[in-house]
Amino acid sequence: MPELPEVEAARRAIEEHCIGKKIKKAIIADDSKVIDGVSPPDFVAALVGKTIVSALRKGKNLWLQLDSPPFPSFQFGMAGAVYIKGVAVTKYKRSAVNDSDEWPSKYSKFFVQLDDGLELSFTDKRRFAKVRLLEDPASKPPISELGPDALLEPMTVDELHGSLSKKKVAIKALLLDQSFVSGIGNWIADEVLYQARIHPLQIASSLSRESSATLHNCIKEVVQYAVEVDADCDRFPLEWLFHFRWGKKPGKVNGKILLIYSNPFDKKKKFFLQVIEKAVEVGADSSQFPNSWIFHSREKKSKKTFIDGKEIDFIVAGGRTTAYVPGLQKLNGNQAGKAVGKPKARTSKKKRDGDDDDNDNNEDGGSEPATEEEKIARKAKSKRELRPKSPGKKPLAKRKSKASDTDSEEDEVAATADDDDDDHDHGGDQKKKPRRVTSRKQVMVGKAPKKLVNNQNTNKPRKKVK
Repeated sequence: MPELPEVEAARRAIEEHCIGKKIKKAIIADDSKVIDGVSPPDFVAALVGKTIVSALRKGKNLWLQLDSPPFPSFQFGMAGAVYIKGVAVTKYKRSAVNDSDEWPSKYSKFFVQLDDGLELSFTDKRRFAKVRLLEDPASKPPISELGPDALLEPMTVDELHGSLSKKKVAIKALLLDQSFVSGIGNWIADEVLYQARIHPLQIASSLSRESSATLHNCIKEVVQYAVEVDADCDRFPLEWLFHFRWGKKPGKVNGKILLIYSNPFDKKKKFFLQVIEKAVEVGADSSQFPNSWIFHSREKKSKKTFIDGKEIDFIVAGGRTTAYVPGLQKLNGNQAGKAVGKPKARTSKKKRDGDDDDNDNNEDGGSEPATEEEKIARKAKSKRELRPKSPGKKPLAKRKSKASDTDSEEDEVAATADDDDDDHDHGGDQKKKPRRVTSRKQVMVGKAPKKLVNNQNTNKPRKKVK
């Protein structure tokens, strides 16, 4: 997803190539989910003939300052992207549009042609972005509701620690809160917490001033470095978690696959070096990797991923999939005990279920299923007692226990069966159930005795006994 560095790279590209140029033509998509609050014709009329004065950004939001209002603003969402024809604008880790796609892309939501022929497009393949036309974007939500920009308005260490000490929420969730600090998204939050050695679920108010200072420094370094390289992930430091967090697969840096083994020392050093040399030799073209390499199986389905020999785990924090290294990022303080007790939550549920079973047990030590049968039998008996007896066809009662074909045949033959036969039919270890056969035979005067077929399908007609 585009975060502060990616949006800043788009802003810089616009600033470098589009400032001072007049909009000659505009095409706005007829997509009310993305184009928010204005019709495409009105949007076009507000753009054509205007000159782009500057490109501004706060957090993950970008807007174009024209020579007169209103101004177009862009909230990038999950897959929003700026493309300038003929200009290399940084792509995201999972780019929404490829260079080989048609121009303008079928996913284009905002397209303008400038007076010098340059063309700019804002695309959104997944339609979570918002494109608005506002008189003053900075004074309107969502921009007006954003916290300080992580790059342009960084907090001091004291300000950060003071703010954290008041927040009783998980630190990962807090970093994702754009009203707390704007511009930090999922991958940046994971990266700074990994580098600061802070667990994503650590409560913000429990962080010491030392941890807050470390976190402050990591935010500054990660954001500034990512911006300096125009969010080009291939230029991120090799030791960053970023390279290993995507899809739980091996990382890729500068076009070369990083083959990370769970324990490289289990393999001969010579062989390990041969693996790296082979990957470099073929330009990390996985189709040329030997079939015996573990890489191929890991590409087909997610496996455990490692960084520096330490396993990366994936949890949900702040409502987002979160990558962290349990061996380095540990819960501290009171939460350390809670982390150990987490699996007990499932155990306690089972225990509660077990307690319920114990409470339902009768004097015979019957389990819950037996108790349910008793309840059903009692309920059926009550209904039979209340039902008036009269000749004719009566509705069939549902039977709890399952009967076999042999049971049905025995029932047909045993027209005068008693309660002992019922034990035989259903197994002597089950609860006895009152039978309706005797009472039915008594009320059906002048007709051959009939007996219900002991079958689960109670809608079947009763059979006459020969």
